[in-house]
Formats: sequence, structure tokens, C-alpha cells
Amino acid sequence: MTLPPERLSRFARHIVLPEIGGAGQVALAGAHVVLVGLGGIGSPALQYLAGAGIGRLTLIDDDRVEESNLQRQTIFASDDLGRLKAEAAGAWVARFDPVLDCTALPVRITAANADELIAGASVVLDGCDNFATRLAVSDTCVAARVPLVSAAVGRFQGQVAAFAGHLPGHACYRCFVGYAFDAEDCDSCADDGMLGAMAGWTASLAAMQALRVILEGVSALGDPQWGRLHLLDGLKPALRTLTIAKDPACRICSGL
Repeated sequence: MTLPPERLSRFARHIVLPEIGGAGQVALAGAHVVLVGLGGIGSPALQYLAGAGIGRLTLIDDDRVEESNLQRQTIFASDDLGRLKAEAAGAWVARFDPVLDCTALPVRITAANADELIAGASVVLDGCDNFATRLAVSDTCVAARVPLVSAAVGRFQGQVAAFAGHLPGHACYRCFVGYAFDAEDCDSCADDGMLGAMAGWTASLAAMQALRVILEGVSALGDPQWGRLHLLDGLKPALRTLTIAKDPACRICSGL
């Protein structure tokens, strides 16, 4: 695969980076990213994934745009109020770069349909807002041998990590959170508040980690940092990193 001449100028700032280069940009153009959730994380992450030239995007969200979303969900505008987020996001991609292959799915991802929805993905970026969905996505990624970038944000705190539980010695998301959170009754930003820029910081790092996963073995930026949990503190501000160890008792990934 090569980039046509008309795409070279669009991605020239990537191509001149030794850590990406032409080979890296071609890899991005050939990648398929499944984005779960188009809210505070998924919305700005989509902008940078599309801007990076990810050739195929699958957008999954069954929610509709509300006025309170506009403070942090940067691809939506007042004219989108009431629209399905997936459809509005797909329309944004079409306006931004019609060359990209974008599939918008206004559905809720569950343990029952996740395998079909993430099939063929180079990486899944999960920015959803409840543990039940996060764990269903993570379990399916392990079974399907698909890398996962998981991102979460609340108030002034964010966290981002890439998981490869399907690879020997590497943790999955369940190794991090265990089995106590298979529920949808988690705290919401409506209750706790959310700094919009904090969501953007977390989303940008999540998009960058997804690019690292795609570029593994292709260019110098391709270090997925499997199991490295990056904790973002917007009040200080500061960032610290922890290592998530593989749980030998994990029922999802320990037998792999």
C-alpha cells in the first residue's frame, strides 16, 4: 500500500517525523480503529484519529446529543442537539476527510454483540461511561486477540492504558479492575462535574496510545506500553504511570 500524491501534503507533518515517516503513515492509513463511545473522550479522540489519517473508523454509540454534552464533546454543535451521536460523528468525519472509510453504528455494545462489532479491528479505543460496557469490550478484545486502549475521565482526573491480555505475560483490563464492577451504576459526570479540557487531555493521550499500538513494529513511535496505566491530574497538573501486572487468577486472560 502506498499513499497517493494528493494525500502526501495532508500528512506531510507526520511523514517528516523520523518516529513516524512514510511507512508509519501508510500503516495508519491501513488501520481500523473501533471507537466505543462518542462522548467526552470519544469525541476529541475521533478528531485526532481522523486527523492522523486512520483509514477505517467504526463509531459505536447509541446515545443522542444533549446540550450539556457541548461543553466537552467537541465534534458536536447546537445544530446536532437530539441527533444520534454516532450519526452526527459520522457526518463530521465525512466533512473532515471524505477519503476515510467510516461506519457509524447507533447501537449499544454488549457482551452479546461485541465480537461482531469489533471484528477486524487493529485496535479498540474504549471511552464509554460504565464498567459493564468496559468489561464486555475488554473480555471480547482478549477473546478476539484485539488490542485495547481504555480511557476514563472524571472531574479533574483521567486515566489511559493499552492492554494486550491476549499476549503472553500481559494484563487485560480485568486484571486491573477485577470482577466487582460488572454494573452500570457508576458515578456520572452529571453528578460529579467535569472539566471539559480534562476530557480533551485524556482523549488526546488515548488517541496517541492507539497510534502507538498501530505503529508497533513499523516505526519508532510504535511502543504500545502494554499495561502501563497513565494517571492524569488536572489540578496540579501532573502525570504519573503505574504498571498493571497480569493476574494469574484472571478468568479471562490467565489461560492464554
